[in-house]
Amino acid sequence: MARVFDIIEYTDAMRNEMVHRIPERGSGDFRIGSQLIVRESQEAVFVRDGQALDSFGPGRHTITTANIPLLTDLVGKAFSGRTPFTAEVFFVSKREFLNLGWGTQQPIIVRDPEFGAAALQGFGTYTLQIANAQMFIAKIVGTGARYTTNEIQDQLRGVLLEKLQDVLGELKLSVLDLAGMVEEIRGAVRAKAAEMFQQWGVELKSLVINSLKPAANQLEVLAEMGLVGADRVRGLQAMRTADATLEAAKQEGGGMAGMGAGLGAGMAIAQQMTHSMMGAAQQPAAPAAPAAPAGAKAPSVMTPAQAAAYLQVTEADIMAMITDGSLKAKKLGSSYRLAKAVIDEFMAS
Repeated sequence: MARVFDIIEYTDAMRNEMVHRIPERGSGDFRIGSQLIVRESQEAVFVRDGQALDSFGPGRHTITTANIPLLTDLVGKAFSGRTPFTAEVFFVSKREFLNLGWGTQQPIIVRDPEFGAAALQGFGTYTLQIANAQMFIAKIVGTGARYTTNEIQDQLRGVLLEKLQDVLGELKLSVLDLAGMVEEIRGAVRAKAAEMFQQWGVELKSLVINSLKPAANQLEVLAEMGLVGADRVRGLQAMRTADATLEAAKQEGGGMAGMGAGLGAGMAIAQQMTHSMMGAAQQPAAPAAPAAPAGAKAPSVMTPAQAAAYLQVTEADIMAMITDGSLKAKKLGSSYRLAKAVIDEFMAS
């Protein structure tokens, strides 16, 4: 025998539950005159035959034909008094759901005006709230017994990442400029995603970008897609090896004094990665001195010209490394750090 509901309420705090259906299966029998209790940050929606009828906000409500006119029109006026009627009640949480995470599982590929292409990774958080309960039930929840944030996050993350890629494509930013444009990117992504969220009855209250930067394996990703050559990948690998060599030398020998042996081994690597990362955009390199054999120690004193010849770059690049002032020096990345360490050591003598 079907249960007849005289008091209709849902007392759970609904921390990550967005919607809860009563009864969880089938339709319930509700009486005219039943008490409906809706708590703060809840909204109750009566549904019959898949059609949302009427909504009730926080408070205690007595169910009458006056406050459910759509139900009265649907089933007719054959019932009266406390005759049961069948329906489902969806309790919808109207609270804000905070700190929902988003992130790139795979790097986003964008065009880069300086490097041709870039593979970016990012992550952050967002906050949402159900703005239109009836629309949310009709378009997202359906007839399920309960619906949580875990069930909708993949769908919403997909929208955020799609809009992020759209915005980055429209701005045509270099990866070097990303750090200074995060706020503008965040605002544009939120505006674009909000339109899509509204179609589901959801409001995107806030969006935070905690990180947006080139992927650690971006050259490998771009090489797999045929967007960069194998030489750039080898350059990146050499850069990582040089960084590891430099770090090992620091720890092994104790500060700058212990870097000599490690620098000798890393000098040939520095030459390779400098050429790989700067490519055709760099000015013609100065005549190169023979590469130092593995394990050899560099001369104890170098002029900028000698350092340029030793590292196989131009003297202008050497001065940029010393002064920390040029874009070219920034583009050198780890090779810049290695070369500057060499020059600081030698010119201090």
